Amino acid sequence: MFAHCFTCNKDSSAATRVSRALALHGFGVLRFDFTGLGGSGGDFANTNFSSNIEDLLHAATYLRDSFTDPVLLIGHSLGGAAVLAAAGYLPEVRAVATIGAPANPAHVSRLFGDRRAEIERAGQAEVRIGGRTFRIRRQFLDDIAMQPQAERIARLRRPLLVMHSPTDEIVDVDNARHIFDTARHPKSFISIDGADHLLSRRRDAEFVASLLAAWAERYIEGPAPSDSRKQPGPVPRP
Repeated sequence: MFAHCFTCNKDSSAATRVSRALALHGFGVLRFDFTGLGGSGGDFANTNFSSNIEDLLHAATYLRDSFTDPVLLIGHSLGGAAVLAAAGYLPEVRAVATIGAPANPAHVSRLFGDRRAEIERAGQAEVRIGGRTFRIRRQFLDDIAMQPQAERIARLRRPLLVMHSPTDEIVDVDNARHIFDTARHPKSFISIDGADHLLSRRRDAEFVASLLAAWAERYIEGPAPSDSRKQPGPVPRP
């Protein structure tokens, strides 16, 4: 399963190129749109990080019921934070990979710039991101502020691959260090040298996919995680 970046959709360059390259390596990949984005229904203004986790769990249910269990989670940018959070609710998942992910979902609020003060004061504001305008509500800020992301990473209990560009202009590479340092072994880090945050160059996306495929093959055919019968509680809501 591939989770796209914040305000992107399943047809973003990173999502499509990485997924198609993985398919050439023999992987079946499910891409989906988070609520209010791409072809998905709903109002983006009513969404938040917790709803992203729920969307991931619904997508996993669809994959499980229609095809097979989800065994590998891949997330780009905020989608990477979402797969780290959702993995604990999916015992069949055997490995997790992040690409340019923030260590804390609250990092995304940096994209709001001086509009954050208006969101907090007025309850909502129009924010320009990636050339498009989105309505962000205070409930979104409240939600990302209460996420126990460090605890989730520490108890992931899955092989983890952290991929990040040292020249990422949106999410600096220190986020990768925080994720890697917080996670327990087995864990790996790969530098996507020279890539931008969106993996806009085809060769960067293909590089990511080839390394992902080689790494994942080591884990997805093995035995299920030893704690596969444990189920966490519901996704926390603010």
